[in-house]
Amino acid sequence: MTSAKRPTSAFVLAAGKGERMRPLTNTLPKPLVPLDGKPLIDHVLDRLADAGVKRAVVNVHYLADKIEKHLAHRSAPKIIISDERDKLLDTGGGAVRALPKLGAGPFVIHNSDSVWIEGLGSNLDRLLSGFDADLMDSLMLVAPLSASIGYDGLGDFQMDATGRLTRQTGPRLAPFVFAGVSIAHPRLFENAPSGAFSLNKLWDRAIDKGRLYGLRLEGIWMHVGTPDALKEAEAALSAPLATSSD
Repeated sequence: MTSAKRPTSAFVLAAGKGERMRPLTNTLPKPLVPLDGKPLIDHVLDRLADAGVKRAVVNVHYLADKIEKHLAHRSAPKIIISDERDKLLDTGGGAVRALPKLGAGPFVIHNSDSVWIEGLGSNLDRLLSGFDADLMDSLMLVAPLSASIGYDGLGDFQMDATGRLTRQTGPRLAPFVFAGVSIAHPRLFENAPSGAFSLNKLWDRAIDKGRLYGLRLEGIWMHVGTPDALKEAEAALSAPLATSSD
């Protein structure tokens, strides 16, 4: 699975209210909550820049002025704001609003609270190189449950030998969890709902077409969604060699 042209644009989700992260988000938007001395969104944007992403469209809603002020100093990647001050559009609706700013080709979608400790090489680099527009409407970075920190769910997907994803059915845990970053082809959004909606609607449609694929994350994924998860991530970053995915 190799793309001749790697995506160079990204949509970064930074509009949410961060209610599970309270009280830290009472006066601070979640993307600006520091992890290891650096705001979460800067972990994301620095990784995107290192992988060759030139343009990042960042959506804003909650405490939007603070995010815009913080991002004003950045030169790489180039920051473009997608304003949702009027109405929070959820992940899918937010991406639809941002589409005109993202260009005509495939692009990265990245949660602002998803960070990881790299294993062998760069996971984002592998994801960008692995997207195949002929086969895929979306390629997701997925983490094994056994290599995740701060995630307390039941998992999201099963993945076959070709990388094709399906939803877990029945009482068993799903072996893989979405790691908060994916590549989307614009066709994923054809006939998308209007207004606020979740990207899950479009991913399920891609599953039905056999066009949702996954790439296994190598390393330790950290979902920094609560104050406790933030503490776990801080501890893992301070001693990453003590954290094992085995």
